[in-house]
Amino acid sequence: MKITYLGTAAAEAVPALFCNCAYCRQAKLNGGKDVRTRSQALIDDRLLVDYPADTFSHMKDYAVDLPNIHSILVTHTHQDHLYLEDLGLRFGGFCQEISGELTLYGNDRLCEKFDALYGQEPATSRLRGLLSACEIAPYVAADIEGYRVTPLLASHDRSERCYIYLIEKDGKSLLYGNDTGWFPEATWSHLTGVHLDLVSLDCTHMKYREGTNHLGIDDVIAVRKELERLGCANAATTFVVTHFSHNGHMLHADLEVVLVPQGIRVAYDGYSVSF
Repeated sequence: MKITYLGTAAAEAVPALFCNCAYCRQAKLNGGKDVRTRSQALIDDRLLVDYPADTFSHMKDYAVDLPNIHSILVTHTHQDHLYLEDLGLRFGGFCQEISGELTLYGNDRLCEKFDALYGQEPATSRLRGLLSACEIAPYVAADIEGYRVTPLLASHDRSERCYIYLIEKDGKSLLYGNDTGWFPEATWSHLTGVHLDLVSLDCTHMKYREGTNHLGIDDVIAVRKELERLGCANAATTFVVTHFSHNGHMLHADLEVVLVPQGIRVAYDGYSVSF
Protein backbone atom coordinates (compact mmCIF):
# COMPACT_ATOMS: atom_id res chain seq x y z
CA MET A 1 0.00 0.00 0.00
CA LYS A 2 0.98 3.61 -0.44
CA ILE A 3 -0.28 6.80 1.19
CA THR A 4 0.37 10.23 -0.28
CA TYR A 5 -0.23 13.29 1.89
CA LEU A 6 -1.70 15.85 -0.50
CA GLY A 7 -2.28 18.38 2.27
CA THR A 8 -1.04 18.42 5.88
CA ALA A 9 -2.55 21.49 7.57
CA ALA A 10 -5.45 22.14 9.88
CA ALA A 11 -8.41 24.31 8.86
CA GLU A 12 -6.61 27.65 8.47
CA ALA A 13 -3.64 26.23 6.45
CA VAL A 14 -0.02 27.30 7.00
CA PRO A 15 0.67 30.15 6.67
CA ALA A 16 -2.83 30.78 7.98
CA LEU A 17 -5.04 32.73 5.61
CA PHE A 18 -5.40 35.85 7.74
CA CYS A 19 -2.60 35.50 10.29
CA ASN A 20 0.53 37.61 10.71
CA CYS A 21 2.12 35.70 13.59
CA ALA A 22 5.86 35.01 13.59
CA TYR A 23 5.35 31.38 12.50
CA CYS A 24 3.16 32.31 9.55
CA ARG A 25 5.59 35.02 8.47
CA GLN A 26 8.49 32.57 8.66
CA ALA A 27 6.55 29.90 6.75
CA LYS A 28 6.01 32.40 3.92
CA LEU A 29 9.73 33.15 3.84
CA ASN A 30 10.77 29.49 4.02
CA GLY A 31 8.27 28.09 1.54
CA GLY A 32 8.73 24.41 0.76
CA LYS A 33 7.72 22.03 3.53
CA ASP A 34 6.57 24.89 5.76
CA VAL A 35 3.70 25.78 3.41
CA ARG A 36 0.79 23.45 4.13
CA THR A 37 -2.62 23.12 2.50
CA ARG A 38 -5.71 21.62 4.13
CA SER A 39 -5.44 17.91 4.96
CA GLN A 40 -6.19 15.27 2.35
CA ALA A 41 -4.63 11.89 1.59
CA LEU A 42 -4.62 9.47 -1.32
CA ILE A 43 -4.31 5.70 -0.89
CA ASP A 44 -2.68 3.81 -3.77
CA ASP A 45 -3.58 6.63 -6.17
CA ARG A 46 -7.23 5.53 -6.09
CA LEU A 47 -8.91 6.07 -2.70
CA LEU A 48 -9.18 9.65 -1.42
CA VAL A 49 -9.54 10.59 2.22
CA ASP A 50 -11.45 13.88 2.63
CA TYR A 51 -12.24 16.58 0.10
CA PRO A 52 -11.09 20.07 1.18
CA ALA A 53 -11.28 23.26 -0.87
CA ASP A 54 -7.60 22.76 -1.73
CA THR A 55 -8.36 19.67 -3.82
CA PHE A 56 -7.88 21.55 -7.09
CA SER A 57 -4.33 22.55 -6.14
CA HIS A 58 -3.62 18.99 -4.99
CA MET A 59 -4.79 17.63 -8.34
CA LYS A 60 -2.57 20.13 -10.14
CA ASP A 61 0.53 19.89 -7.96
CA TYR A 62 0.65 16.11 -7.47
CA ALA A 63 -0.87 14.83 -10.73
CA VAL A 64 -3.91 13.28 -9.02
CA ASP A 65 -6.09 11.56 -11.61
CA LEU A 66 -9.22 13.06 -10.07
CA PRO A 67 -11.60 12.23 -12.97
CA ASN A 68 -10.90 8.54 -12.32
CA ILE A 69 -11.26 8.65 -8.53
CA HIS A 70 -14.55 6.98 -7.62
CA SER A 71 -14.49 6.80 -3.80
CA ILE A 72 -13.82 9.33 -1.03
CA LEU A 73 -13.70 8.51 2.67
CA VAL A 74 -14.95 11.48 4.67
CA THR A 75 -13.71 11.72 8.25
CA HIS A 76 -16.26 14.37 9.25
CA THR A 77 -18.10 17.32 7.77
CA HIS A 78 -16.03 20.31 8.94
CA GLN A 79 -15.39 22.65 6.02
CA ASP A 80 -11.67 21.90 5.84
CA HIS A 81 -12.46 18.22 5.24
CA LEU A 82 -15.56 18.45 3.09
CA TYR A 83 -16.22 21.08 0.44
CA LEU A 84 -19.47 19.66 -0.93
CA GLU A 85 -20.28 22.56 -3.25
CA ASP A 86 -17.19 21.84 -5.35
CA LEU A 87 -18.44 18.34 -6.15
CA GLY A 88 -21.40 19.74 -8.08
CA LEU A 89 -18.89 20.46 -10.82
CA ARG A 90 -19.53 16.88 -11.93
CA PHE A 91 -22.75 18.27 -13.45
CA GLY A 92 -22.93 18.08 -17.20
CA GLY A 93 -21.88 21.43 -18.63
CA PHE A 94 -19.10 21.84 -16.07
CA CYS A 95 -17.63 18.49 -17.05
CA GLN A 96 -17.48 17.34 -20.68
CA GLU A 97 -16.29 13.75 -20.18
CA ILE A 98 -17.36 12.11 -16.94
CA SER A 99 -15.95 8.77 -15.81
CA GLY A 100 -18.53 6.89 -13.77
CA GLU A 101 -19.91 7.67 -10.32
CA LEU A 102 -18.08 9.26 -7.41
CA THR A 103 -19.29 8.05 -3.99
CA LEU A 104 -18.64 9.75 -0.67
CA TYR A 105 -18.55 7.43 2.35
CA GLY A 106 -18.98 8.73 5.87
CA ASN A 107 -21.37 9.45 8.72
CA ASP A 108 -25.05 10.37 8.83
CA ARG A 109 -24.23 14.10 8.88
CA LEU A 110 -22.47 13.71 5.53
CA CYS A 111 -25.63 12.23 4.03
CA GLU A 112 -27.81 14.95 5.59
CA LYS A 113 -25.65 17.72 4.14
CA PHE A 114 -25.44 15.97 0.80
CA ASP A 115 -29.22 15.63 0.59
CA ALA A 116 -29.74 19.24 1.62
CA LEU A 117 -27.51 20.42 -1.20
CA TYR A 118 -28.23 17.89 -3.94
CA GLY A 119 -31.39 16.05 -2.87
CA GLN A 120 -33.89 18.26 -4.68
CA GLU A 121 -34.68 18.44 -8.37
CA PRO A 122 -33.11 19.39 -10.72
CA ALA A 123 -29.87 18.61 -8.86
CA THR A 124 -30.93 15.03 -8.14
CA SER A 125 -31.54 14.12 -11.76
CA ARG A 126 -28.46 15.97 -12.98
CA LEU A 127 -26.17 14.10 -10.57
CA ARG A 128 -27.81 10.67 -10.78
CA GLY A 129 -25.13 8.15 -11.65
CA LEU A 130 -22.41 10.77 -11.18
CA LEU A 131 -22.28 11.60 -7.47
CA SER A 132 -23.70 9.97 -4.35
CA ALA A 133 -23.23 9.73 -0.59
CA CYS A 134 -23.31 6.52 1.43
CA GLU A 135 -23.52 6.23 5.21
CA ILE A 136 -21.20 3.69 6.80
CA ALA A 137 -21.58 2.62 10.41
CA PRO A 138 -18.89 2.74 13.12
CA TYR A 139 -16.99 -0.51 13.65
CA VAL A 140 -18.69 -2.18 10.66
CA ALA A 141 -16.29 -3.04 7.84
CA ALA A 142 -17.23 -2.09 4.28
CA ASP A 143 -15.75 -3.21 0.96
CA ILE A 144 -14.72 -0.02 -0.85
CA GLU A 145 -12.55 -0.17 -3.98
CA GLY A 146 -11.34 -3.62 -2.91
CA TYR A 147 -10.23 -2.35 0.51
CA ARG A 148 -11.69 -3.47 3.82
CA VAL A 149 -12.55 -0.11 5.37
CA THR A 150 -13.69 0.14 8.97
CA PRO A 151 -14.80 3.51 10.37
CA LEU A 152 -13.76 3.95 14.00
CA LEU A 153 -15.13 6.66 16.26
CA ALA A 154 -12.85 9.63 16.92
CA SER A 155 -12.76 12.09 19.80
CA HIS A 156 -13.53 15.30 17.99
CA ASP A 157 -16.70 17.30 17.33
CA ARG A 158 -19.29 15.87 19.75
CA SER A 159 -22.17 17.11 17.59
CA GLU A 160 -21.48 14.42 14.97
CA ARG A 161 -19.92 10.98 14.71
CA CYS A 162 -16.40 11.75 13.53
CA TYR A 163 -14.40 8.88 12.04
CA ILE A 164 -10.86 7.69 11.78
CA TYR A 165 -10.30 4.78 9.42
CA LEU A 166 -8.78 1.32 9.53
CA ILE A 167 -7.94 0.45 5.91
CA GLU A 168 -6.80 -3.08 5.03
CA LYS A 169 -5.79 -4.81 1.81
CA ASP A 170 -3.53 -7.68 0.75
CA GLY A 171 -2.27 -8.29 4.27
CA LYS A 172 -1.39 -4.63 4.88
CA SER A 173 -3.15 -2.30 7.29
CA LEU A 174 -3.29 1.46 7.70
CA LEU A 175 -4.80 3.49 10.54
CA TYR A 176 -5.66 6.99 9.35
CA GLY A 177 -6.08 8.85 12.63
CA ASN A 178 -7.14 12.48 12.25
CA ASP A 179 -9.00 14.55 13.37
CA THR A 180 -9.08 13.06 16.83
CA GLY A 181 -7.86 13.36 20.38
CA TRP A 182 -7.25 10.31 22.58
CA PHE A 183 -9.31 7.51 21.03
CA PRO A 184 -12.67 6.53 22.58
CA GLU A 185 -12.63 3.29 24.57
CA ALA A 186 -14.66 1.45 21.89
CA THR A 187 -12.03 2.34 19.30
CA TRP A 188 -9.19 1.10 21.48
CA SER A 189 -11.16 -2.11 22.04
CA HIS A 190 -11.74 -2.64 18.31
CA LEU A 191 -8.06 -2.11 17.52
CA THR A 192 -6.76 -4.46 20.21
CA GLY A 193 -4.62 -7.14 18.59
CA VAL A 194 -4.97 -5.72 15.05
CA HIS A 195 -1.48 -5.35 13.60
CA LEU A 196 -0.93 -1.96 11.95
CA ASP A 197 1.73 -1.49 9.29
CA LEU A 198 1.35 2.30 9.17
CA VAL A 199 -0.24 4.68 11.67
CA SER A 200 -1.01 8.22 10.57
CA LEU A 201 -1.82 10.54 13.47
CA ASP A 202 -3.12 14.03 14.04
CA CYS A 203 -0.51 16.39 15.51
CA THR A 204 -2.43 19.65 15.29
CA HIS A 205 -1.15 21.20 18.53
CA MET A 206 2.47 20.15 18.09
CA LYS A 207 4.39 21.32 21.18
CA TYR A 208 1.22 21.57 23.29
CA ARG A 209 -0.55 18.60 24.86
CA GLU A 210 -4.26 18.49 23.99
CA GLY A 211 -5.93 15.09 23.65
CA THR A 212 -9.62 16.00 23.67
CA ASN A 213 -10.21 17.06 20.05
CA HIS A 214 -6.73 16.83 18.52
CA LEU A 215 -3.26 15.63 19.50
CA GLY A 216 0.08 17.24 20.24
CA ILE A 217 3.50 15.60 20.26
CA ASP A 218 3.19 14.22 23.79
CA ASP A 219 -0.27 12.85 22.95
CA VAL A 220 1.06 11.17 19.79
CA ILE A 221 3.81 9.45 21.76
CA ALA A 222 1.22 8.29 24.31
CA VAL A 223 -1.01 6.91 21.52
CA ARG A 224 1.94 5.01 20.08
CA LYS A 225 2.73 3.49 23.47
CA GLU A 226 -0.88 2.40 23.90
CA LEU A 227 -0.96 0.83 20.43
CA GLU A 228 2.21 -1.07 21.29
CA ARG A 229 0.70 -2.20 24.59
CA LEU A 230 -2.40 -3.47 22.79
CA GLY A 231 -0.35 -5.45 20.27
CA CYS A 232 -1.20 -3.19 17.33
CA ALA A 233 2.26 -1.76 16.70
CA ASN A 234 5.86 -2.82 16.99
CA ALA A 235 9.28 -1.79 15.70
CA ALA A 236 8.17 -2.54 12.13
CA THR A 237 5.21 -0.16 12.29
CA THR A 238 5.68 3.17 10.52
CA PHE A 239 4.34 6.23 12.36
CA VAL A 240 3.62 9.48 10.54
CA VAL A 241 2.15 12.73 11.88
CA THR A 242 0.09 15.25 9.93
CA HIS A 243 -2.65 17.93 10.28
CA PHE A 244 -0.61 20.80 11.72
CA SER A 245 -1.75 24.23 12.91
CA HIS A 246 0.39 27.37 13.09
CA ASN A 247 -0.96 27.61 16.65
CA GLY A 248 1.32 24.69 17.53
CA HIS A 249 4.28 27.10 17.15
CA MET A 250 6.67 24.79 15.30
CA LEU A 251 8.00 24.73 11.75
CA HIS A 252 8.76 21.54 9.83
CA ALA A 253 12.43 21.39 10.87
CA ASP A 254 11.45 21.95 14.53
CA LEU A 255 9.10 18.98 14.35
CA GLU A 256 11.75 16.75 12.82
CA VAL A 257 14.26 17.61 15.56
CA VAL A 258 11.82 16.30 18.17
CA LEU A 259 10.05 13.48 16.34
CA VAL A 260 12.61 11.81 14.06
CA PRO A 261 14.71 10.59 17.04
CA GLN A 262 11.45 9.10 18.35
CA GLY A 263 11.06 7.13 15.11
CA ILE A 264 8.10 9.24 13.97
CA ARG A 265 8.03 10.73 10.48
CA VAL A 266 6.73 14.25 9.80
CA ALA A 267 4.53 14.53 6.71
CA TYR A 268 4.58 17.51 4.39
CA ASP A 269 2.47 18.32 1.34
CA GLY A 270 3.29 15.76 -1.35
CA TYR A 271 4.98 13.31 1.04
CA SER A 272 4.46 9.66 0.10
CA VAL A 273 5.11 6.42 2.01
CA SER A 274 4.89 2.86 0.66
CA PHE A 275 4.58 0.02 3.12
